[in-house]
Amino acid sequence: MRNIVLYSDENHKFVLLNESEPGEEDGVRSNQYLVSHGDCGVLLDPGGFGVMPRVLAEMLRYIAPDKLKGIVLSHQDPDIVGGISTWLEITDAEVYVSRIWTRFLPHYGISEMHRFIGVPDEGMPYPVCPGFDLQLLPAHFLHSEGQINVYDPVSKILFTGDIGAAMLPMDKDFAYVDDFAAHLPYIEEFHRRYMCSNKAARLWVDAVSELDIQMIAPQHGPVYRGQAVRDFLAWFRELRCGVDLMVSSGHFEQGA
Repeated sequence: MRNIVLYSDENHKFVLLNESEPGEEDGVRSNQYLVSHGDCGVLLDPGGFGVMPRVLAEMLRYIAPDKLKGIVLSHQDPDIVGGISTWLEITDAEVYVSRIWTRFLPHYGISEMHRFIGVPDEGMPYPVCPGFDLQLLPAHFLHSEGQINVYDPVSKILFTGDIGAAMLPMDKDFAYVDDFAAHLPYIEEFHRRYMCSNKAARLWVDAVSELDIQMIAPQHGPVYRGQAVRDFLAWFRELRCGVDLMVSSGHFEQGA
């Protein structure tokens, strides 16, 4: 899937630029998003080195590289950060990431650490351009110890990183989740193993439930909309996962 406009008005867009194929990075399919407001843009989880040319090509349909004001990294995994050095070379964008990861990022070959902004644990508003802020929200331990979500108050889309991620088989490729029950088999195993604990899930759901969310856009798999948003949040709030399922060192309940 490439270039799916999730929201558009005369001044604002939220676009799924690219869903990489496993062969592009020898890994799972991942999503890269662009939020544009006026002539300013922000990339969300731009992906590894292997997908960078495709993401750039899709982005150029909407903004030029010199109009990219920021890049948000939801966490530190290589399928998010692997291509960041090239983005720093071709843009002047600042990069937002949890403060706990800034000390580790030089291991990706990054030299311009002065362009990185460490997001505090409680999150922060991100003033993209005059009159428009994105909200950088905490989602710690879901799954990363320093995990950032992004809420766009114009489109009412919540970018959730790995929360809501789906591991779809190769013969499945759809843009939206409308029937949560039918989608559950593609997300349950991943969330039971990769998410830290029910406490972390419950605290996150309670916090984001105060927002007006029309869509949930994860880093992997299709976008939730309508009733599927509410169904996912209700399911995730009650999910036993991660350390909840440990029975001894190296052993988990069946299904974890």
